[in-house]
Amino acid sequence: MSDSTSQVAGPDQVPDSTELGGEARRFSRQWWIGLLLRNAMLIVVLLVICYFSYRSARFSSLDNVQTILIAAAPFALIALGQTLVILTGGIDLSVGSVIAVSAMAGAAVAKANPGQVLLTVLTAVLVGLLAGAINGFFVAVVNVPPFIATLGMLTAGSGVAYAIGGGAPINGLPPEFGAIANTTIFGLQIPVLVMIAGILVLAFVMRRTSYGMRVYAVGGNRNAAEIAGVNVRGILFSVYVISGVLAGLSGVMLASRVISGPPNLGQGYELDAIAAVVIGGASLMGGRGSIWGTALGLILIQTLNNGLDILLVPAYWQDVIKGVLIVFAVAVDVWTAKRRT
Repeated sequence: MSDSTSQVAGPDQVPDSTELGGEARRFSRQWWIGLLLRNAMLIVVLLVICYFSYRSARFSSLDNVQTILIAAAPFALIALGQTLVILTGGIDLSVGSVIAVSAMAGAAVAKANPGQVLLTVLTAVLVGLLAGAINGFFVAVVNVPPFIATLGMLTAGSGVAYAIGGGAPINGLPPEFGAIANTTIFGLQIPVLVMIAGILVLAFVMRRTSYGMRVYAVGGNRNAAEIAGVNVRGILFSVYVISGVLAGLSGVMLASRVISGPPNLGQGYELDAIAAVVIGGASLMGGRGSIWGTALGLILIQTLNNGLDILLVPAYWQDVIKGVLIVFAVAVDVWTAKRRT
């Protein structure tokens, strides 16, 4: 007969009910905090929409929603391209000038070839592709810092845009040129449909394809990505090309909206694009961010622009508000990064 006895837990070994309750409360609190942090941008957007809807019935009207979408479309394209660049740890300051030179080139072709809408669009896109390829070459091959390379393109592109029109806007464009941006399909203008398609396609590419994973890898740790066999230079080159193509497409749509080719078109647009990406949760260090986050950041900026205009807030105060948002978003990014380390 065995003299071993089963051990019974003593009172000091049984978890106290208050201790269990405290653990549960801590877990619940951490879960709620995590949920709020993960959806902070969505919550902010909803709060801003509710605020402006309360202040003005005009804000929530269908016509105004369409106005916001139409205004957002060109910005969305350059913000999407900027997202890919920032994910690799770079930045593209040239998109404003690329918009201008693409718009001027497209307008010049449209004026010389009335009715050739496809040729007009292709010209603008190819100009954007060329500008992006130049940026990509200097960043990926020559190893020029992205800030310097794209700043140079910003200056050069602006000069080329003015040179195309001889220092003046290109006017007297055919009606077909205006149809590019002002044609409605299924109740939505073409730029809005292009914006929606761009968001869906790039969201899929970045989350479901090997290319997207490589972009994140390059931004997260370039040396580790290279050791793992990722073509780092190819990825860097490609994101600047994509950014240029989307800026070119944005340029022709903006010019089509006003049926003109202003050489200063797109001036300052790069700042709103960067703001949308950063506010949307992307890290300027690279490796973190998402297309959906950028879309939410863009919605927030365009909602603020529209709502503040309706409330007759001066433009300079709108810039102050956007600047504060950018600084706040970067501060939150730094804070969350420290918490993870």
